[in-house]
Amino acid sequence: VGDKETDIIGQMGCTMSLKVRCILQLCSATSRLLVNYPEPYRSQILDYLFKPNFGASLQILKVEIGGDAQSTDGTEPSHMHYENDENYFRGYQWWLMKEAKKRNPFIKLIGLPWAFPGWIGRGMNWPYDYPDVTAYYIISWIIGAKKYHDLDIDYIGIWNERSFNSKYIKVLRKTLDRVGLKTLGIIAADGNWDIANQMLVDPYLYDAVEIVGAHYPGTETVKNAQLTLKKLWSSEDYSTFNNEVGASCWARILNQNYVNGNMTATLAWNLVASYYEELPFGRCGLMTAQEPWSGHYSVNSPIWITAHTTQFTQPGWYYLKVDGHLEKGGSFVALTDGLGNLTIIIETMNHSHSECIRPPLPSYVVSHQKAVFHLKGSFNKLKSLQMWYSKLDFSTISEGILMLSLGLDEIYTLTTLTTGHKSSSLEPPPSQPFPSTYKDDFNIRNPPFSEAPYFADQTGVFEYFMNASDPGEHVFTLRQVVTQRPITWVMDAMNTISIIGCNQSILSHQKKIWVPSDGTPL
Repeated sequence: VGDKETDIIGQMGCTMSLKVRCILQLCSATSRLLVNYPEPYRSQILDYLFKPNFGASLQILKVEIGGDAQSTDGTEPSHMHYENDENYFRGYQWWLMKEAKKRNPFIKLIGLPWAFPGWIGRGMNWPYDYPDVTAYYIISWIIGAKKYHDLDIDYIGIWNERSFNSKYIKVLRKTLDRVGLKTLGIIAADGNWDIANQMLVDPYLYDAVEIVGAHYPGTETVKNAQLTLKKLWSSEDYSTFNNEVGASCWARILNQNYVNGNMTATLAWNLVASYYEELPFGRCGLMTAQEPWSGHYSVNSPIWITAHTTQFTQPGWYYLKVDGHLEKGGSFVALTDGLGNLTIIIETMNHSHSECIRPPLPSYVVSHQKAVFHLKGSFNKLKSLQMWYSKLDFSTISEGILMLSLGLDEIYTLTTLTTGHKSSSLEPPPSQPFPSTYKDDFNIRNPPFSEAPYFADQTGVFEYFMNASDPGEHVFTLRQVVTQRPITWVMDAMNTISIIGCNQSILSHQKKIWVPSDGTPL
Protein backbone atom coordinates (compact mmCIF):
# COMPACT_ATOMS: atom_id res chain seq x y z
CA VAL A 1 0.00 0.00 0.00
CA GLY A 2 1.20 3.47 -0.76
CA ASP A 3 2.39 3.69 -4.35
CA LYS A 4 2.13 -0.09 -4.31
CA GLU A 5 -1.21 -1.90 -4.06
CA THR A 6 -2.81 -4.41 -1.72
CA ASP A 7 -5.53 -7.04 -1.96
CA ILE A 8 -8.41 -7.40 0.48
CA ILE A 9 -10.13 -10.73 -0.10
CA GLY A 10 -13.59 -11.52 1.22
CA GLN A 11 -14.59 -14.88 2.73
CA MET A 12 -11.00 -16.11 2.57
CA GLY A 13 -7.85 -15.47 4.51
CA CYS A 14 -9.57 -14.41 7.72
CA THR A 15 -7.59 -14.66 10.92
CA MET A 16 -9.32 -16.42 13.77
CA SER A 17 -8.58 -13.62 16.19
CA LEU A 18 -11.69 -12.60 18.07
CA LYS A 19 -12.41 -8.92 17.55
CA VAL A 20 -12.75 -7.35 20.96
CA ARG A 21 -10.80 -4.26 20.39
CA CYS A 22 -10.59 -0.69 21.27
CA ILE A 23 -11.93 -0.27 24.40
CA LEU A 24 -11.29 1.32 27.66
CA GLN A 25 -9.99 0.73 31.04
CA LEU A 26 -11.30 2.27 34.19
CA CYS A 27 -9.09 2.05 37.22
CA SER A 28 -7.14 3.85 39.90
CA ALA A 29 -10.04 5.93 41.22
CA THR A 30 -10.11 7.94 37.99
CA SER A 31 -13.93 8.16 37.82
CA ARG A 32 -14.35 9.35 41.39
CA LEU A 33 -16.07 12.66 40.58
CA LEU A 34 -18.37 11.30 37.86
CA VAL A 35 -20.95 9.94 40.30
CA ASN A 36 -21.43 13.41 41.80
CA TYR A 37 -22.46 15.07 38.52
CA PRO A 38 -26.07 16.30 38.48
CA GLU A 39 -28.46 15.18 35.79
CA PRO A 40 -28.73 15.50 32.84
CA TYR A 41 -24.97 15.99 32.56
CA ARG A 42 -24.03 12.69 34.18
CA SER A 43 -26.16 10.74 31.73
CA GLN A 44 -24.75 12.73 28.82
CA ILE A 45 -21.20 11.78 29.84
CA LEU A 46 -22.18 8.12 30.18
CA ASP A 47 -23.82 8.21 26.74
CA TYR A 48 -20.63 9.55 25.14
CA LEU A 49 -18.73 6.65 26.69
CA PHE A 50 -21.06 3.67 26.38
CA LYS A 51 -24.12 4.30 24.19
CA PRO A 52 -23.76 2.44 20.86
CA ASN A 53 -23.33 4.62 17.77
CA PHE A 54 -23.34 7.79 19.85
CA GLY A 55 -19.76 8.48 20.90
CA ALA A 56 -16.97 6.12 21.92
CA SER A 57 -19.35 3.11 21.87
CA LEU A 58 -16.99 1.23 24.17
CA GLN A 59 -16.95 -2.55 24.00
CA ILE A 60 -15.15 -3.47 27.24
CA LEU A 61 -15.20 -1.92 30.70
CA LYS A 62 -12.38 -2.83 33.07
CA VAL A 63 -12.83 -1.83 36.69
CA GLU A 64 -10.67 -1.92 39.76
CA ILE A 65 -11.55 -4.41 42.47
CA GLY A 66 -11.17 -1.98 45.36
CA GLY A 67 -8.45 -2.87 47.85
CA ASP A 68 -8.54 0.03 50.36
CA ALA A 69 -5.19 1.36 49.10
CA GLN A 70 -3.80 3.94 46.68
CA SER A 71 -3.96 2.91 43.03
CA THR A 72 -2.68 6.07 41.24
CA ASP A 73 -5.31 8.77 41.80
CA GLY A 74 -6.94 7.54 44.97
CA THR A 75 -8.15 4.59 46.98
CA GLU A 76 -11.18 2.48 46.20
CA PRO A 77 -13.03 0.68 49.00
CA SER A 78 -12.89 -3.09 49.28
CA HIS A 79 -16.05 -5.16 49.48
CA MET A 80 -14.35 -6.91 52.44
CA HIS A 81 -12.44 -4.53 54.70
CA TYR A 82 -12.08 -7.45 57.12
CA GLU A 83 -12.44 -11.20 56.80
CA ASN A 84 -15.93 -11.33 58.30
CA ASP A 85 -17.11 -8.17 56.54
CA GLU A 86 -18.95 -8.19 53.20
CA ASN A 87 -20.63 -5.20 51.60
CA TYR A 88 -21.34 -5.09 47.87
CA PHE A 89 -22.56 -1.50 47.75
CA ARG A 90 -19.35 0.36 48.57
CA GLY A 91 -17.79 2.70 46.06
CA TYR A 92 -19.08 3.52 42.58
CA GLN A 93 -17.80 0.68 40.39
CA TRP A 94 -21.02 -1.34 40.74
CA TRP A 95 -22.99 1.71 39.65
CA LEU A 96 -20.67 2.36 36.71
CA MET A 97 -20.87 -1.22 35.43
CA LYS A 98 -24.67 -1.10 35.62
CA GLU A 99 -24.78 2.20 33.73
CA ALA A 100 -22.54 0.73 31.03
CA LYS A 101 -24.70 -2.40 30.76
CA LYS A 102 -27.86 -0.28 30.66
CA ARG A 103 -26.56 1.41 27.51
CA ASN A 104 -24.83 -1.58 25.94
CA PRO A 105 -26.00 -4.98 27.22
CA PHE A 106 -23.20 -6.66 25.25
CA ILE A 107 -20.30 -4.78 26.84
CA LYS A 108 -17.67 -7.09 28.40
CA LEU A 109 -16.74 -6.58 32.06
CA ILE A 110 -13.30 -7.13 33.60
CA GLY A 111 -12.18 -6.90 37.22
CA LEU A 112 -8.57 -6.39 38.31
CA PRO A 113 -7.13 -5.76 41.80
CA TRP A 114 -4.49 -3.09 42.44
CA ALA A 115 -4.36 -3.75 46.17
CA PHE A 116 -5.84 -6.10 48.74
CA PRO A 117 -7.14 -5.57 52.29
CA GLY A 118 -4.51 -6.41 54.89
CA TRP A 119 -6.24 -9.49 56.33
CA ILE A 120 -5.49 -11.46 53.16
CA GLY A 121 -1.74 -11.31 53.81
CA ARG A 122 -1.97 -12.41 57.45
CA GLY A 123 0.45 -9.66 58.43
CA MET A 124 2.54 -9.72 55.24
CA ASN A 125 2.37 -7.24 52.36
CA TRP A 126 1.88 -10.07 49.88
CA PRO A 127 -1.31 -11.67 48.46
CA TYR A 128 0.11 -15.03 47.36
CA ASP A 129 1.14 -16.74 50.62
CA TYR A 130 -2.42 -17.98 51.11
CA PRO A 131 -3.70 -18.50 47.55
CA ASP A 132 -6.97 -20.08 48.67
CA VAL A 133 -7.77 -17.00 50.75
CA THR A 134 -6.99 -14.62 47.89
CA ALA A 135 -9.01 -16.71 45.44
CA TYR A 136 -11.96 -16.69 47.87
CA TYR A 137 -11.74 -12.91 48.17
CA ILE A 138 -11.70 -12.34 44.39
CA ILE A 139 -14.46 -14.84 43.69
CA SER A 140 -16.65 -13.30 46.39
CA TRP A 141 -16.46 -10.04 44.42
CA ILE A 142 -17.50 -11.85 41.22
CA ILE A 143 -20.39 -13.63 42.93
CA GLY A 144 -21.46 -10.43 44.70
CA ALA A 145 -21.58 -8.60 41.37
CA LYS A 146 -24.11 -11.14 40.12
CA LYS A 147 -26.10 -11.60 43.34
CA TYR A 148 -26.57 -7.95 44.25
CA HIS A 149 -26.30 -6.16 40.88
CA ASP A 150 -27.09 -8.82 38.25
CA LEU A 151 -23.68 -8.21 36.65
CA ASP A 152 -21.86 -11.04 34.89
CA ILE A 153 -18.09 -10.55 35.03
CA ASP A 154 -16.44 -11.88 31.86
CA TYR A 155 -12.74 -11.75 32.79
CA ILE A 156 -10.64 -11.42 35.92
CA GLY A 157 -7.03 -10.29 36.35
CA ILE A 158 -4.30 -11.24 38.85
CA TRP A 159 -2.52 -8.16 40.30
CA ASN A 160 -1.98 -4.96 38.39
CA GLU A 161 1.64 -4.52 37.24
CA ARG A 162 3.05 -6.66 40.03
CA SER A 163 4.54 -10.14 40.18
CA PHE A 164 2.32 -13.03 39.18
CA ASN A 165 2.28 -16.34 41.03
CA SER A 166 1.67 -19.51 39.04
CA LYS A 167 0.28 -21.43 42.00
CA TYR A 168 -2.25 -18.71 42.77
CA ILE A 169 -3.41 -18.52 39.14
CA LYS A 170 -3.98 -22.28 39.06
CA VAL A 171 -5.81 -22.19 42.40
CA LEU A 172 -7.97 -19.32 41.14
CA ARG A 173 -8.85 -21.24 37.96
CA LYS A 174 -9.68 -24.39 39.92
CA THR A 175 -11.84 -22.48 42.38
CA LEU A 176 -13.67 -20.62 39.62
CA ASP A 177 -14.50 -23.94 37.99
CA ARG A 178 -15.64 -25.45 41.27
CA VAL A 179 -18.18 -22.69 41.93
CA GLY A 180 -19.61 -22.86 38.41
CA LEU A 181 -17.67 -20.00 36.77
CA LYS A 182 -16.02 -22.12 34.08
CA THR A 183 -16.66 -19.61 31.30
CA LEU A 184 -15.07 -16.70 33.18
CA GLY A 185 -11.62 -16.11 31.68
CA ILE A 186 -8.36 -15.23 33.42
CA ILE A 187 -6.18 -12.46 31.97
CA ALA A 188 -2.53 -12.58 33.01
CA ALA A 189 -0.45 -10.95 34.05
CA ASP A 190 -1.11 -7.23 33.36
CA GLY A 191 2.55 -6.26 33.36
CA ASN A 192 5.07 -7.52 30.80
CA TRP A 193 5.03 -10.67 28.65
CA ASP A 194 7.05 -12.84 31.09
CA ILE A 195 4.15 -15.10 31.99
CA ALA A 196 4.30 -16.54 28.46
CA ASN A 197 7.65 -18.16 29.31
CA GLN A 198 6.07 -20.03 32.22
CA MET A 199 2.97 -20.98 30.27
CA LEU A 200 5.06 -22.78 27.65
CA VAL A 201 6.60 -25.10 30.26
CA ASP A 202 3.65 -25.47 32.66
CA PRO A 203 0.61 -27.06 30.99
CA TYR A 204 -1.63 -26.40 34.00
CA LEU A 205 -0.78 -22.71 33.98
CA TYR A 206 -1.27 -22.69 30.21
CA ASP A 207 -4.76 -24.11 30.58
CA ALA A 208 -5.63 -21.68 33.38
CA VAL A 209 -4.91 -18.50 31.39
CA GLU A 210 -7.26 -17.51 28.58
CA ILE A 211 -5.69 -14.19 27.56
CA VAL A 212 -2.09 -12.98 27.82
CA GLY A 213 -2.27 -9.27 28.62
CA ALA A 214 0.62 -6.80 28.81
CA HIS A 215 0.77 -3.09 29.62
CA TYR A 216 2.20 -0.39 27.33
CA PRO A 217 3.78 -2.89 24.90
CA GLY A 218 4.77 -0.26 22.35
CA THR A 219 2.76 -2.16 19.68
CA GLU A 220 5.14 -5.15 19.95
CA THR A 221 4.80 -8.60 21.43
CA VAL A 222 7.54 -11.20 22.05
CA LYS A 223 8.13 -14.57 20.41
CA ASN A 224 7.04 -16.70 23.37
CA ALA A 225 3.78 -14.79 23.70
CA GLN A 226 3.05 -15.56 20.06
CA LEU A 227 3.99 -19.21 20.60
CA THR A 228 1.30 -19.64 23.25
CA LEU A 229 -1.33 -19.23 20.50
CA LYS A 230 -3.46 -17.50 23.13
CA LYS A 231 -5.30 -14.24 22.51
CA LEU A 232 -2.89 -11.35 23.10
CA TRP A 233 -4.13 -8.05 24.49
CA SER A 234 -2.66 -4.70 25.33
CA SER A 235 -4.55 -4.79 28.60
CA GLU A 236 -3.50 -1.23 29.53
CA ASP A 237 -2.29 1.44 27.14
CA TYR A 238 -2.54 5.14 26.23
CA SER A 239 -2.48 7.12 29.55
CA THR A 240 -1.68 10.29 27.59
CA PHE A 241 -3.01 13.86 27.93
CA ASN A 242 -6.23 14.00 25.93
CA ASN A 243 -5.35 16.79 23.50
CA GLU A 244 -4.67 16.28 19.78
CA VAL A 245 -1.35 14.53 20.48
CA GLY A 246 -3.10 12.14 22.84
CA ALA A 247 -5.73 11.44 20.21
CA SER A 248 -3.03 10.74 17.62
CA CYS A 249 -1.24 8.42 20.04
CA TRP A 250 -4.50 6.54 20.55
CA ALA A 251 -5.21 6.27 16.82
CA ARG A 252 -1.74 4.90 16.12
CA ILE A 253 -1.69 2.22 18.81
CA LEU A 254 -5.26 1.09 18.14
CA ASN A 255 -4.17 0.01 14.67
CA GLN A 256 -0.55 -0.90 15.22
CA ASN A 257 -1.05 -3.05 18.30
CA TYR A 258 -2.59 -5.53 15.88
CA VAL A 259 -0.48 -4.74 12.81
CA ASN A 260 2.84 -5.09 14.68
CA GLY A 261 1.92 -7.29 17.62
CA ASN A 262 -1.19 -9.35 16.78
CA MET A 263 -2.96 -7.87 19.81
CA THR A 264 -6.71 -8.06 19.29
CA ALA A 265 -7.75 -5.73 22.11
CA THR A 266 -6.37 -2.43 23.34
CA LEU A 267 -7.60 -0.98 26.62
CA ALA A 268 -7.08 2.68 27.43
CA TRP A 269 -6.19 3.96 30.86
CA ASN A 270 -8.24 5.79 31.68
CA LEU A 271 -11.92 5.90 30.86
CA VAL A 272 -12.69 9.48 31.83
CA ALA A 273 -10.54 12.06 33.60
CA SER A 274 -12.99 12.53 36.45
CA TYR A 275 -10.56 13.27 39.27
CA TYR A 276 -8.90 16.43 40.49
CA GLU A 277 -6.50 17.61 37.80
CA GLU A 278 -3.74 18.26 40.35
CA LEU A 279 -3.53 14.50 40.98
CA PRO A 280 -1.14 12.36 38.88
CA PHE A 281 -1.88 12.02 35.16
CA GLY A 282 -4.34 14.90 34.97
CA ARG A 283 -6.61 14.73 31.91
CA CYS A 284 -5.28 11.36 30.76
CA GLY A 285 -8.76 10.03 30.00
CA LEU A 286 -10.72 9.61 26.79
CA MET A 287 -12.73 12.66 27.87
CA THR A 288 -12.74 15.07 30.82
CA ALA A 289 -15.36 15.43 33.57
CA GLN A 290 -13.76 16.92 36.68
CA GLU A 291 -16.28 19.57 37.75
CA PRO A 292 -19.45 18.00 39.14
CA TRP A 293 -20.18 21.20 41.10
CA SER A 294 -20.56 23.13 37.81
CA GLY A 295 -21.73 20.33 35.50
CA HIS A 296 -18.99 21.22 33.01
CA TYR A 297 -17.31 18.48 30.96
CA SER A 298 -15.35 18.20 27.70
CA VAL A 299 -15.74 15.64 24.93
CA ASN A 300 -12.11 15.36 23.87
CA SER A 301 -10.70 14.06 20.58
CA PRO A 302 -9.88 10.52 21.84
CA ILE A 303 -13.64 9.86 22.05
CA TRP A 304 -13.98 10.29 18.28
CA ILE A 305 -10.76 8.41 17.52
CA THR A 306 -12.27 5.52 19.47
CA ALA A 307 -15.49 5.75 17.47
CA HIS A 308 -13.55 5.21 14.23
CA THR A 309 -13.12 1.60 15.38
CA THR A 310 -15.91 0.79 17.82
CA GLN A 311 -18.83 2.17 15.82
CA PHE A 312 -17.89 0.07 12.81
CA THR A 313 -16.85 -3.27 14.32
CA GLN A 314 -18.16 -5.55 17.03
CA PRO A 315 -16.75 -8.29 19.27
CA GLY A 316 -16.73 -11.40 17.10
CA TRP A 317 -15.49 -9.71 13.92
CA TYR A 318 -12.29 -11.03 12.35
CA TYR A 319 -9.12 -9.39 11.14
CA LEU A 320 -8.33 -10.08 7.49
CA LYS A 321 -4.83 -11.24 6.62
CA VAL A 322 -3.26 -8.10 5.20
CA ASP A 323 0.21 -6.63 5.73
CA GLY A 324 -1.15 -3.55 7.49
CA HIS A 325 1.82 -1.25 6.85
CA LEU A 326 1.46 1.69 4.50
CA GLU A 327 4.50 2.05 2.25
CA LYS A 328 5.19 5.66 3.25
CA GLY A 329 4.28 5.35 6.92
CA GLY A 330 1.10 4.70 8.81
CA SER A 331 -1.03 1.60 9.04
CA PHE A 332 -4.36 0.03 8.19
CA VAL A 333 -6.46 -2.87 9.40
CA ALA A 334 -9.34 -4.62 7.64
CA LEU A 335 -12.08 -6.46 9.49
CA THR A 336 -15.19 -8.41 8.56
CA ASP A 337 -18.12 -10.00 10.33
CA GLY A 338 -18.05 -12.90 7.85
CA LEU A 339 -21.51 -11.89 6.63
CA GLY A 340 -20.42 -9.50 3.89
CA ASN A 341 -19.62 -6.40 5.94
CA LEU A 342 -16.19 -4.81 5.69
CA THR A 343 -14.47 -2.08 7.71
CA ILE A 344 -11.03 -0.63 6.89
CA ILE A 345 -9.37 1.75 9.37
CA ILE A 346 -6.38 3.80 8.15
CA GLU A 347 -4.11 6.08 10.20
CA THR A 348 -1.16 8.23 9.11
CA MET A 349 -0.02 9.70 12.41
CA ASN A 350 3.24 11.61 12.32
CA HIS A 351 5.92 10.69 14.88
CA SER A 352 6.11 14.08 16.59
CA HIS A 353 2.32 14.33 16.87
CA SER A 354 1.57 10.85 18.22
CA GLU A 355 4.00 10.10 21.03
CA CYS A 356 2.29 8.38 23.94
CA ILE A 357 3.46 8.94 27.50
CA ARG A 358 5.16 5.53 27.36
CA PRO A 359 7.12 3.66 26.07
CA PRO A 360 9.60 5.71 23.98
CA LEU A 361 8.56 5.81 20.32
CA PRO A 362 11.28 4.83 17.78
CA SER A 363 11.81 7.28 14.95
CA TYR A 364 9.82 6.87 11.73
CA VAL A 365 8.62 9.03 8.84
CA VAL A 366 5.17 9.42 7.31
CA SER A 367 4.73 11.04 3.88
CA HIS A 368 1.84 11.93 1.62
CA GLN A 369 0.88 8.88 -0.40
CA LYS A 370 -1.71 7.18 -2.53
CA ALA A 371 -3.31 4.00 -1.23
CA VAL A 372 -4.86 1.50 -3.62
CA PHE A 373 -6.98 -1.37 -2.31
CA HIS A 374 -8.16 -4.22 -4.53
CA LEU A 375 -11.36 -5.70 -3.13
CA LYS A 376 -11.60 -9.33 -4.20
CA GLY A 377 -13.73 -12.36 -3.49
CA SER A 378 -17.13 -11.48 -2.06
CA PHE A 379 -15.99 -7.85 -1.53
CA ASN A 380 -15.56 -7.39 -5.30
CA LYS A 381 -19.29 -6.74 -5.58
CA LEU A 382 -19.15 -3.62 -3.38
CA LYS A 383 -19.89 -0.40 -5.25
CA SER A 384 -19.14 2.11 -2.50
CA LEU A 385 -18.06 2.41 1.12
CA GLN A 386 -19.02 5.04 3.63
CA MET A 387 -15.95 7.11 4.48
CA TRP A 388 -15.61 8.70 7.91
CA TYR A 389 -12.98 11.39 8.12
CA SER A 390 -13.77 14.89 9.29
CA LYS A 391 -17.23 14.52 7.78
CA LEU A 392 -19.39 11.77 6.36
CA ASP A 393 -18.53 11.09 2.72
CA PHE A 394 -18.61 8.25 0.24
CA SER A 395 -15.64 6.67 -1.51
CA THR A 396 -16.50 5.15 -4.87
CA ILE A 397 -15.22 1.71 -5.84
CA SER A 398 -14.54 1.06 -9.53
CA GLU A 399 -14.26 -2.58 -10.62
CA GLY A 400 -13.19 -3.62 -7.14
CA ILE A 401 -10.48 -0.92 -6.85
CA LEU A 402 -10.53 1.71 -4.11
CA MET A 403 -8.06 4.64 -4.29
CA LEU A 404 -7.30 7.22 -1.60
CA SER A 405 -4.87 10.12 -1.32
CA LEU A 406 -3.54 10.17 2.24
CA GLY A 407 -2.01 13.14 4.03
CA LEU A 408 -0.35 13.34 7.45
CA ASP A 409 -2.10 12.93 10.80
CA GLU A 410 -5.26 11.55 9.25
CA ILE A 411 -7.60 8.72 10.19
CA TYR A 412 -10.13 7.17 7.86
CA THR A 413 -12.79 4.54 8.38
CA LEU A 414 -14.17 2.94 5.22
CA THR A 415 -17.12 0.68 5.89
CA THR A 416 -20.20 -1.01 4.55
CA LEU A 417 -22.04 -0.15 7.77
CA THR A 418 -24.46 2.76 7.72
CA THR A 419 -25.03 3.09 11.47
CA GLY A 420 -22.15 5.43 12.38
CA HIS A 421 -23.09 8.70 14.01
CA LYS A 422 -21.23 11.61 15.59
CA SER A 423 -23.72 12.59 18.26
CA SER A 424 -23.88 15.63 20.46
CA SER A 425 -25.76 16.77 23.54
CA LEU A 426 -26.68 20.26 24.62
CA GLU A 427 -23.68 22.38 25.52
CA PRO A 428 -22.68 21.70 29.14
CA PRO A 429 -22.50 24.58 31.64
CA PRO A 430 -19.34 26.71 31.67
CA SER A 431 -16.38 25.76 33.81
CA GLN A 432 -16.38 27.06 37.39
CA PRO A 433 -13.88 26.69 40.24
CA PHE A 434 -14.82 24.70 43.30
CA PRO A 435 -17.24 26.74 45.46
CA SER A 436 -15.46 29.20 47.71
CA THR A 437 -17.86 28.22 50.50
CA TYR A 438 -18.75 24.56 50.95
CA LYS A 439 -20.43 22.77 53.84
CA ASP A 440 -21.46 19.16 54.47
CA ASP A 441 -22.76 17.74 57.76
CA PHE A 442 -23.12 14.22 56.25
CA ASN A 443 -26.67 14.10 57.59
CA ILE A 444 -28.08 11.60 55.12
CA ARG A 445 -29.89 8.47 56.23
CA ASN A 446 -29.76 6.44 52.98
CA PRO A 447 -26.83 7.72 50.92
CA PRO A 448 -26.75 6.66 47.24
CA PHE A 449 -22.99 6.01 47.52
CA SER A 450 -20.74 5.12 50.42
CA GLU A 451 -18.52 8.18 49.84
CA ALA A 452 -19.48 11.80 50.46
CA PRO A 453 -19.60 14.11 47.41
CA TYR A 454 -16.31 15.58 46.17
CA PHE A 455 -14.12 13.80 48.73
CA ALA A 456 -11.37 11.81 46.99
CA ASP A 457 -9.68 9.39 49.38
CA GLN A 458 -5.92 9.00 48.89
CA THR A 459 -5.01 6.82 51.89
CA GLY A 460 -7.62 4.97 53.88
CA VAL A 461 -11.35 4.85 53.16
CA PHE A 462 -13.91 7.34 54.44
CA GLU A 463 -17.55 6.22 54.47
CA TYR A 464 -20.89 7.54 55.63
CA PHE A 465 -21.66 6.22 59.11
CA MET A 466 -24.77 6.46 61.26
CA ASN A 467 -24.09 6.04 64.98
CA ALA A 468 -27.55 5.26 66.36
CA SER A 469 -26.24 5.15 69.95
CA ASP A 470 -25.09 8.78 69.92
CA PRO A 471 -27.81 11.09 71.30
CA GLY A 472 -26.01 14.25 70.21
CA GLU A 473 -24.75 15.79 67.00
CA HIS A 474 -22.54 12.89 65.92
CA VAL A 475 -25.27 10.54 64.72
CA PHE A 476 -24.25 11.14 61.09
CA THR A 477 -20.55 11.26 60.33
CA LEU A 478 -17.95 10.48 57.70
CA ARG A 479 -15.82 7.74 59.22
CA GLN A 480 -12.41 6.34 58.25
CA VAL A 481 -12.91 2.58 58.35
CA VAL A 482 -9.57 0.94 57.47
CA THR A 483 -7.65 -0.01 60.62
CA GLN A 484 -5.18 -2.53 59.17
CA ARG A 485 -2.61 -1.51 56.58
CA PRO A 486 -3.62 -3.00 53.21
CA ILE A 487 -1.42 -4.99 50.85
CA THR A 488 -0.43 -1.88 48.96
CA TRP A 489 0.32 -1.34 45.30
CA VAL A 490 2.55 1.68 45.96
CA MET A 491 4.02 3.24 49.10
CA ASP A 492 0.87 4.59 50.73
CA ALA A 493 1.15 7.45 53.19
CA MET A 494 1.35 6.55 56.87
CA ASN A 495 -1.63 8.78 57.70
CA THR A 496 -5.10 8.66 56.19
CA ILE A 497 -5.81 11.33 53.58
CA SER A 498 -8.89 12.52 51.72
CA ILE A 499 -8.88 15.62 49.53
CA ILE A 500 -11.61 17.97 48.43
CA GLY A 501 -11.70 21.11 46.30
CA CYS A 502 -9.21 22.97 44.17
CA ASN A 503 -5.61 23.92 44.85
CA GLN A 504 -6.12 27.22 46.69
CA SER A 505 -3.46 29.26 48.45
CA ILE A 506 -5.78 30.93 51.00
CA LEU A 507 -8.16 28.65 52.84
CA SER A 508 -9.93 28.50 56.17
CA HIS A 509 -11.92 25.54 57.40
CA GLN A 510 -13.86 24.27 60.38
CA LYS A 511 -14.38 20.64 61.27
CA LYS A 512 -15.63 18.50 64.13
CA ILE A 513 -13.90 15.20 64.88
CA TRP A 514 -15.22 12.49 67.15
CA VAL A 515 -13.03 9.69 68.50
CA PRO A 516 -15.13 6.62 69.43
CA SER A 517 -14.88 5.35 72.98
CA ASP A 518 -13.24 2.13 71.80
CA GLY A 519 -10.43 4.18 70.30
CA THR A 520 -11.00 3.03 66.72
CA PRO A 521 -8.75 5.23 64.54
CA LEU A 522 -10.42 7.76 62.30
